[in-house]
Amino acid sequence: MSEEHYLELCENPVQFEHASSVNNVFFDEANKQVFAVRSGGATGVVVKGPDDKSSVAFRMDDKGEVKCIKFSIGNKILAVQRTLKSVTKNASVLGFCWTNWNEIVFITDQGIEFYQVFPDKRSLKLLKSQSINVNWYQYCPETTVILLSTTVQGNVLQPFAFRNGTMCKMSKFEIELPVVPKPAKLSLSERDIAMATIYGQLFVMYLKHHSRTANSPSAEVVLYHLPREGACKKTHVLKLNTTGKFALNIVDNLVVVHHQSTQTSLIFDIKLKEPDSAVNMHQPVLPARSIHPYRIPLAGPAVVPSQPPVPCQLYSSSWSVFQPDIIISASEGYLWYLQVKLPPAVILLQDKGKLMDFLLRRRDCKMVILSVCSQSTGEKGSLPVVATVFDKLNQVYKEYLEAEQTYTAAMESGPSRGSAAQKRPVRTQAVIDQSDMYTHVLSSFTERKGVSHKFIIAVLMEYIRSLNQFQITVQHYLYELVIKTLVQHNLFYMLHQFLQYHVLSDSKPLACLLLSLESTYPPAHQLSLDMLKRLSTANDEIVEVLLSKQQVLGALRFIRSVGGHDNVSSRKFLDAARQTGDQMLFYTVFRSFQQRNQRLRGSPSFNPGEHCEEHVVHFKQLFGDQALMKPSTV
Repeated sequence: MSEEHYLELCENPVQFEHASSVNNVFFDEANKQVFAVRSGGATGVVVKGPDDKSSVAFRMDDKGEVKCIKFSIGNKILAVQRTLKSVTKNASVLGFCWTNWNEIVFITDQGIEFYQVFPDKRSLKLLKSQSINVNWYQYCPETTVILLSTTVQGNVLQPFAFRNGTMCKMSKFEIELPVVPKPAKLSLSERDIAMATIYGQLFVMYLKHHSRTANSPSAEVVLYHLPREGACKKTHVLKLNTTGKFALNIVDNLVVVHHQSTQTSLIFDIKLKEPDSAVNMHQPVLPARSIHPYRIPLAGPAVVPSQPPVPCQLYSSSWSVFQPDIIISASEGYLWYLQVKLPPAVILLQDKGKLMDFLLRRRDCKMVILSVCSQSTGEKGSLPVVATVFDKLNQVYKEYLEAEQTYTAAMESGPSRGSAAQKRPVRTQAVIDQSDMYTHVLSSFTERKGVSHKFIIAVLMEYIRSLNQFQITVQHYLYELVIKTLVQHNLFYMLHQFLQYHVLSDSKPLACLLLSLESTYPPAHQLSLDMLKRLSTANDEIVEVLLSKQQVLGALRFIRSVGGHDNVSSRKFLDAARQTGDQMLFYTVFRSFQQRNQRLRGSPSFNPGEHCEEHVVHFKQLFGDQALMKPSTV
């Protein structure tokens, strides 16, 4: 079962002194800091952040019980709340939020007050306030949006956005309650609402517990999209198919729903398309599974080395869950980040098309996707499944290439008037390009034993077909792989057809590869020359390409076929022949140029201007003086 745990707690949690009668624990969602306050701060306050560098320790006067404690952004100013009415005389303070290093918002039962802080003067300046009856509030630090619960039932929510010293009142909206109570009373609990950013958009998540009288007895999570401007709309419903006590996290743009009684979790991906409707209904992506078992490592001088780590009680009633991905056990003194493991999804999600859609949107997914591609092309591989996988990958690849092309064109044309500076496109999905597929999947796949060569070629051509379908230029090394595979299995008739009907696109590297096949498949020489001529490539360039591929005899034959043998540099060819280390090749090329010299000048010797002295010496060393004077033909 361990390979099926797709959620896990981070390996190195933030550790702090656990909650006790003398130690109170607080969490600040904005700075992701845990405060351990001993004796009201008189015997010490220890602040631990996401990393060791953000740890702070200090003492403060004991002026009573601490109700809330938070640093401003960047740990510049500390705010401590000890009573309900220490700031505003007539209202009860429900809490406060730092929206900047020197800007703070107080939420009371009578409204919201936005202040600028002047630490040097130890004073506050009221920037803006709004009177409104408030039941409770929630804060999303990523978007600096505060959500207020208003009205008697509490289901009319009023959001406010804060940015650069301004407070903006957003559109209020109403949460649909499963049952309207009579007489009216507070019916929407703070526990059932969470705010989080998913795929770059702000959502309000409502945990809707269905009443027994409702047609559908199971609970669901309703997502309301909250834009900066415009109305808030109900956009997604996540079907939980059970009832009980739940908690919500967001990990890697997935909505994670923890279910306490079964000690399992579900994950939902709102980008996975369901049948079209005004509100997208979503089922869990994967079957319910527990978080991977976690063992608390023992520490301290009294620990016996052989003593095993203590298993952690998962889904404990003492757990507190915070957005987006934080789980805190105050009783044990641990803060964990929740993480998604992708390999179990490969086992649990049988639909390969859906699996690709799911994996492509996850962080660190590239190697998992490539492993799925390798599995799909295995012994029991299905060509339609392989085609679906390739199309999913190449659709994202094409979108990325187009975005890059647009960005490059915009940069080259310079900033246009009245438009914002063009930003490089941000990858929201993984991009599996041709080099990734070639290196990690296709090149090893062609060497795999036990797979029919027909299936191998079909898979290679399917990938090329998919690239062409999305109008992506196929890299020459993929064509080379097809040709080498065809030659390896003596499928020359198929190779001829692929070239004749231009299934394999013309390119210089491909033409050079064909030249190298002449000894195995004689028609390849003419096929290569035809391709090079279609490319309208300069003869000198073709020779350079052939020589760089160590196709020295091929280059020599080509230059003869176009009538340029009398004018080429003999040294260039002799250099290339010598670099191959093939003595007989060097002999053949040397003799060829001796013959040319004999025909043009009546002597096999090289002119001083040809700078071939070192090659003459090398020839003598290999074959002796007498061999030097005997012209021969290639």
